[in-house]
Amino acid sequence: MSLSPAEVRFLAEHTDEIAEVNLPLTPATLVADTAALRARFGEFGRAVAELVQARRSAASKLPQHWLMCRDSAQQATPLQVAQVRAQRLRRMLGQARIADVTCSIGTEGHAILGAGMSYFGADIDASRLLMARHNVPAPYVLADALAPALTAIDAIVADPARRSGGRRIVSPEQLIPPLPKLLAAWPHSNVAVKCAPGLDFSEWQGLVSVVSVAGGVKEACLYSAALGEGRRREAVVVHSQTTDVIDDTFDSDVGAAEPGEYIIDPDGAIVRAGLVRHFAKREGLWMLDERIAYLTGNRIPHGYSGFRILEEVSLKRLKQRLRAWDCGSLEILVRGVDIDPDRLRRECKLSGSRPLAVVCTRIGSRRCAFVCEPRLLG
Repeated sequence: MSLSPAEVRFLAEHTDEIAEVNLPLTPATLVADTAALRARFGEFGRAVAELVQARRSAASKLPQHWLMCRDSAQQATPLQVAQVRAQRLRRMLGQARIADVTCSIGTEGHAILGAGMSYFGADIDASRLLMARHNVPAPYVLADALAPALTAIDAIVADPARRSGGRRIVSPEQLIPPLPKLLAAWPHSNVAVKCAPGLDFSEWQGLVSVVSVAGGVKEACLYSAALGEGRRREAVVVHSQTTDVIDDTFDSDVGAAEPGEYIIDPDGAIVRAGLVRHFAKREGLWMLDERIAYLTGNRIPHGYSGFRILEEVSLKRLKQRLRAWDCGSLEILVRGVDIDPDRLRRECKLSGSRPLAVVCTRIGSRRCAFVCEPRLLG
């Protein structure tokens, strides 16, 4: 639920008192907790509840002293991902002037200023602008991204809405604002446009950079060709302590062969960016099947995870073999075959003591499963 400008101003003026709020605010206690907040904060009790819930929902990706509502917290880019983008812009443009034309609560500004560039924010939502000014002090203007209000800039950053009516948007033309209209509004600018990783980017002539954090794919960013360093596809894999980058300038001359000691399920950013073979070549791995994104080899790449193979079995014999291996809990990976992991787990009726993993896939025309030890880190 959004906040009104008056509510944002109140929250900004009472940050110390709000920081002391320690109510559960769970579905079971929400009515009573909201009543307690109204007794303490009057007509702004609902706004305080909204802020506290939003901060809790974004605890892993945003500073906890920021102003936000639940919608803006959900939509906000994790700071780690914004920092990846800011580092590219700084590397390509130096001490540039960057306009964030859908600035929301200021995540990009925090990263851009931290990278030593100048930042200007714009948004069509007055409440979001007030929150951004509180979170990241910088110049802001109330403006539509399709009606440029900022000039003399070196690049724009934009984050069109990727949901409508609770549903994911799957077409660039349906983003809010639509991607073609956004690009047409800034024809002479370098651009970095955040998008959902599942969109069709086949027509994009610049760089598509897919970013994951801790194994979860967060976004794809479209960079204009001048910002792409000669690349068309890139996967940025953010680990807890390091960041790994795989791109389409790497050699991809990798084929399929017999399984090695391990199976590696590549990070989702690598898969979404279409760089599975490039990653495999770099790491000395190979494919299980030419058309399926599982890799195999005799080691697990540093910073990634994989599974030591115990045996390969037919899908028909899988339940029997899991019982023989004394399986009591199971991580199930499926690619290339029509299997519901939850249904398979129920049907196996596991009663053993050993944790295992199973990779269900297809090699050529053969449908098979690999019974493996639990996931290992390289």
